[in-house]
Amino acid sequence: MKQLVLDIRPDAPPTLDNFVVGGNEELVATLRAIAAPAETPLPGHLYLWGPAGSGRSHLLRGTLAAAGGRPTACIGADEVGHELPQTPGLLLAIDDVDRLGDDAQIALFNAFNRSRSLGQTLLLAGGEAPRQLALREDLRTRIGQCLIYEVRPLDDESRAAILATLAARRGLRLADEVIDFLMRHGRRDLPSLLAVLDALDNASLERKRAVTLPLLREMMQAGLDI
Repeated sequence: MKQLVLDIRPDAPPTLDNFVVGGNEELVATLRAIAAPAETPLPGHLYLWGPAGSGRSHLLRGTLAAAGGRPTACIGADEVGHELPQTPGLLLAIDDVDRLGDDAQIALFNAFNRSRSLGQTLLLAGGEAPRQLALREDLRTRIGQCLIYEVRPLDDESRAAILATLAARRGLRLADEVIDFLMRHGRRDLPSLLAVLDALDNASLERKRAVTLPLLREMMQAGLDI
């Protein structure tokens, strides 16, 4: 595994530094370039896509957090109306573009058209590759002309290493059989794994027991959803 996070608690503010990179080194490097000071040549507009839980929203917000003094805005699809901000130099992030309504699609198309004159950079995210987006054709074409990255999921080895590392930081030792069981039978997106780790941590403290497979099975019988 090439990089572990410094702090990936569910309540930690999203940054590029606490994103688990996995196989997304080039994507994260490009986002850092987009967030760099204005005198650095910008890579251009960017569209990143991947399934729910892949870290799309984290990457958008982490890039804005790294933008320093540049004006930024992050807008969810449901918040986009007839117009988008026209602030000069704005780094504008829009999440879930596949959920944009008709008026919002026109607003984003217009934002593309005026982005050069305003010095704006668009950072977009969605759940599908551009060709699969259920959007008007002219907007889908514009998105297809962006830099395009698929957010690559973590492999099981990386997930297991993250769980073991985070457990150790809490003073827990996860038995190998617990990690193996979660990798085989549980939801393997990172938020779900962190939620299970929180539950195991609490149960271990309350029951004064080590985190073992029998404890995990007891918790599942009591309603823990892994």
